[in-house]
Amino acid sequence: MRLSAGSSSRLGASWDGRGTNFALFSANAQKVELCLFDGQGRRELERIELPERTEDVWHGYLNDVSPGQLYGYRVHGPYEPEHGHRFNANKLLLDPYARRLAGRLVWSDAHFAYRTGSAREDLSFDRRDNARGMPKAVVVDETFNWGRREMRPNIPWEDTIIYEAHVKGLTQKREDIPPGLRGTYGGLCSPAMIEHLKRLGVTTIELLPIHGLVDDRTLVEKKLANYWGYNTLSFFAPEPRYSQDNPLDAFRTTVARLHDAGIEVMLDVVYNHTAEGNHMGPTLSFRGIDNASYYWLKPDNPRFYDDFTGCGSSVNLTHPRVLQMVMDSLRYWVEVCHVDGFRFDLATTLARGPNGFDRNSAFLTAIRQDPVLATVKLVAEPWDLGLGGYQVGGFPSQWTEWNDRYRSAMRRYWSGEGSLIGEVSSRMTGSSDLFNHDGRVPRAGINHITVHDGFTLADLFSYNAKHNEANGEDNRDGTNDNLSNNCGHEGPTDDAAINALRRQLRKNQLACLLLAQGLPLILAGDEVGNSQNGNNNAYCQDNETGWVGWEGLGREGDDLTDFIGHMTELRRRFPQIRARRWLDGRRADGSYGVLWLTPSAEDMKEQDWKFPEGRFLAYVLGPLEQDQPPIFIVLNAAPEAIAFKLPKMPEYRSWQQLLNTADVKQTVADFASGSEAKAPPRSVLAFSGTA
Repeated sequence: MRLSAGSSSRLGASWDGRGTNFALFSANAQKVELCLFDGQGRRELERIELPERTEDVWHGYLNDVSPGQLYGYRVHGPYEPEHGHRFNANKLLLDPYARRLAGRLVWSDAHFAYRTGSAREDLSFDRRDNARGMPKAVVVDETFNWGRREMRPNIPWEDTIIYEAHVKGLTQKREDIPPGLRGTYGGLCSPAMIEHLKRLGVTTIELLPIHGLVDDRTLVEKKLANYWGYNTLSFFAPEPRYSQDNPLDAFRTTVARLHDAGIEVMLDVVYNHTAEGNHMGPTLSFRGIDNASYYWLKPDNPRFYDDFTGCGSSVNLTHPRVLQMVMDSLRYWVEVCHVDGFRFDLATTLARGPNGFDRNSAFLTAIRQDPVLATVKLVAEPWDLGLGGYQVGGFPSQWTEWNDRYRSAMRRYWSGEGSLIGEVSSRMTGSSDLFNHDGRVPRAGINHITVHDGFTLADLFSYNAKHNEANGEDNRDGTNDNLSNNCGHEGPTDDAAINALRRQLRKNQLACLLLAQGLPLILAGDEVGNSQNGNNNAYCQDNETGWVGWEGLGREGDDLTDFIGHMTELRRRFPQIRARRWLDGRRADGSYGVLWLTPSAEDMKEQDWKFPEGRFLAYVLGPLEQDQPPIFIVLNAAPEAIAFKLPKMPEYRSWQQLLNTADVKQTVADFASGSEAKAPPRSVLAFSGTA
């Protein structure tokens, strides 16, 4: 028999070497049809009703279907939006478990289950077939030759230095990468890119979303695109636009080559919402398969969605099958694609229950006990837009979180705001006020100054206001709370003094980021002065604005690649910066974790922390082992030089200068213990004790 019942045990299309099993979850469907297409995805060849239903999984096995076959589904059921059901079998639907996509979404009114423009809006019913403009799922053979040498780098958490990048944007303008590889998965693992990452000293590249995505219709009509990729339609398939051939194999090849270079690969994943939007959005997959199961609907009016993300709807991980899909997806990327970790966009939404965020939610509990995910890095963006959504410090001990409190404090500090030394001291030593509970350690927080969302580091000190006019929203989009400082001129300038100040402030932020306890995250392009011309929301700019501009590479003053490399080497050299435990002060035996010192090298007292408009902070991180030296760090955000004394410690006769961000030549100098020195205006200094 060509068609048999098959199995419900593995969702998606599973080829076993002889044929393919198809399985689709839908609790509220009445019938499911599998649609097979020609190799170009233009013509529907067959429509086959799946013969069996087991525990709400519809399934069937076809012994003549092999890898390369294009397919989709038509799901029959009630179209009753007021009761949460939006079935419309006229709409071809993408398999949520698709491992590969063919074709791109071509927008038309046919993708909407209702008659666009109808007076009844989404309560009306549309009978047009949308198949021609839909991407199709592809049956795949998952086997891949990883080679004998392929091993995960397994970088310890405390040694991790993250580099956030966009697949296309990172390499699109790199002239030392072959044109055919620029902007692709292959470009990430090109020799030039790997050499650059090694020079920086980063250990882990974190990629903006690469899950299969679609460009919003409103953006397409403006001739823009969803460049960042936070508009997911497929949680298993690598986005095809970053590959000229087989995207799954291209991505796995990239992972293997980065691993060979000792570099980890993390993925920014978006499980909190999908590309289908609110009740007026298109029907492309989940909505037409089982709207009432996949999404949070308003309990008193299920026609509408609970929206915790600002994107129209939220994925409901309290449903066991929806949770299964997310867990299956995560394990797939680890087991089949060998990725090393995940950064979860708006992670609070994933951990919501009926009463809001829940540290013991089904999702966090499933993650906690999963043996596959126990081997990879898990990072939460610990907020969403719903009630009680800000949860920095609130995730379980297995997790690491983005620490936006570090970002805000350090932006304010280096932009010239005073009376912040108390908060800065906490941010530079791991933010124990946020994370020191329930067995959590300093690696619980990821420090960052800039990320994809917001100003680049160059723009942070070049613009006081956002300039998002190119986004087509009259500059209304993007945050107004930039905590930036244009150093006296808005935008580019030929003023040498302003440009010198901007370069020094960039160095200060990078120095603090890499001297701070917790984990550092660097935004791709910040090392070469990349600018987005003041655009702080370049999500739709798949062009020169959004791509990393490498013009500053090798240009004196703009290129801080070697400076970052120096800082990452210091971070490796001094394990107390990467401490695995929280710091304490002076101990009974005379040892210490951290000493906070006044400019005269005396222990700070309460009144010293309350120094009016204080901008000077100095501290010593003690050695973790007897033969290790301490490191003395000085931060001076004041616009004038401040005299200070080097700590007088009997066991150290001098202090060797390791860093002075105001010294372009990075002069090596020794200072006698107890001697006086000066911290230049707006500078970071570091010294190592010498016996």
